[in-house]
Amino acid sequence: MLLGLFLLLVGGCAALFAVFVGEVRKEAGRPARVTYAATGKATDVTITYSTWHDGSASTSQVGGQSLPWTKVLTTKGFAKGGSLVVTLGAQGGAATCSVTVDDDPPITASAMGPFASAVCNGF
Repeated sequence: MLLGLFLLLVGGCAALFAVFVGEVRKEAGRPARVTYAATGKATDVTITYSTWHDGSASTSQVGGQSLPWTKVLTTKGFAKGGSLVVTLGAQGGAATCSVTVDDDPPITASAMGPFASAVCNGF
C-alpha cells in the first residue's frame, strides 16, 4: 500500500513536470511583437534599444533623431525583455519612451532637459 502510494506520487510529479516543460517550450517558440516609441518635443535625440531574440541580445542605436520615433520588432524566445533609452541632446526638450509587448500595458518613462534620458526596461 505504501509503495503504491509512493509510485502514484512520483508518477504525478513526473506528469506535472512534463506539462511544465511543454508549456516552457511553447512559450519559448511564441512570437511577441515589441513596439518601441519615443514622443515629445526634441531634436538631436539619441535612441538606443535592445531586445532578446532566440536566446541572444541585440542592441541598436540611432542618433540625430527628431521625435516622434517608432520601431516595431517581432521576437521569440523565452527571454523577451530589453530596453529603450531616449537621450536628449544639448538643446534639451522633453521626451517620453514607451515599450509595448503584444497587447500588454506599455512601460513608460519621461525626461526633460539637456542630456536627460528616459529609460524604459523591465518588459
